Amino acid sequence: MADRVTVIGWDGSPLSRAATAALSAATLVAGAAHHLALPEVPGPAERIRLGSVDLAARRIAGHRGSAVVLADGDPGFFGVVRTLRKPEHGLEVEVVPAVSSVATAFARAGMPWDDAQVVVAHPRTLRRAVNVIRAHHKVAVLTSPGAGPAELALLLDGVHRTFVICEELGTARERVTVLTSDKTADHTWRDPNVVIVVGSGPEATANGAWIAGRRPAQREDVRGWALPGASYDGSGDGGEGESPGLRAAQLARLGPRTGDLVWDIGSGGGALAVEAARFGAAVLAVDSDPDACARTAAAARSFQVAVQVVRGSAPHVLESLPEPDVVRIGGGGVPVAIAVADRRPERIVTHASNRDEAEALGAALAENGYTVECALLQSVELDTSAWTERERSVVFLLAAVRSDLAP
Repeated sequence: MADRVTVIGWDGSPLSRAATAALSAATLVAGAAHHLALPEVPGPAERIRLGSVDLAARRIAGHRGSAVVLADGDPGFFGVVRTLRKPEHGLEVEVVPAVSSVATAFARAGMPWDDAQVVVAHPRTLRRAVNVIRAHHKVAVLTSPGAGPAELALLLDGVHRTFVICEELGTARERVTVLTSDKTADHTWRDPNVVIVVGSGPEATANGAWIAGRRPAQREDVRGWALPGASYDGSGDGGEGESPGLRAAQLARLGPRTGDLVWDIGSGGGALAVEAARFGAAVLAVDSDPDACARTAAAARSFQVAVQVVRGSAPHVLESLPEPDVVRIGGGGVPVAIAVADRRPERIVTHASNRDEAEALGAALAENGYTVECALLQSVELDTSAWTERERSVVFLLAAVRSDLAP
């Protein structure tokens, strides 16, 4: 094993005394081409072009002498330190940090970033990164080849955002460009780059900022979930699909989370769509009724969350929507259930008012590759002044999990 392993962050500024001392004693140096070209790298040292960090870690583990790994920005922030410290490599490292590329990007843009989400986009995580952009006001994206500004913009597909693209930060070729998302895909961008995406929902106010990133619920006066329907549109519960008890059970089975895209088909007053967004998910609320669409949009504004409202009739309108992770079906029967199943979301929830309808929905989902559970939910609202029954609700809840994911 190497006698000493030092990881040095590089942000384009002159190296610190500690970094220079570690490099001068190095017998092995790993880094990108522009790192290995630094004049501080000793001539006799073995040089490793850093591609796979795991491969470099194995080389370092077998090296006798002092090793240095050079990395852009802060190597402990979505950087090489995590990989080097994996148990299988057995490396203990010292870190000399630099300003992270995310901090530098926001500095170049002249923007605060304690209210920003930070995500890493690889080809395999690109869709989830885009879902975070859909759901949050300010997102910094650490990109990679094949998952850069153009790919992010293309997947947003008509959702308007402002892109601040920061290319090759800290180098002589540094460039910062501000474009709208519809223009971003028309350009070729140099790697490495960091993208700041701004646009959905309200910006956090200074007096409300006390925790980094987006808070789960923006409105400080709201506590709890499955709020009464009147909390959303002032008109009370909008039918059985809007009842707080059913909504709570549906959300519990869907489990919306940051990085997910939720379809809420038949959004009604927007209660479930808003609550899914309050969990941090991106939400598409679909309804054919223009009044329902307006109520959903108003509820999203009131709760300060980003919900994209789509007016149209299912199942036809679903064909043009991006791929969902979880889906709530508020109406439309078997044809809509089949159309949703064809898009292969991880989870689907729906409800029925009678057993025949529940059996038909359950059979359609099971025949299309889902493991289905059904529960009969009954709730009775009481008038506590006289402890008499005020309202009774009985509904069949169907929860379906894609068979390849079912326990």
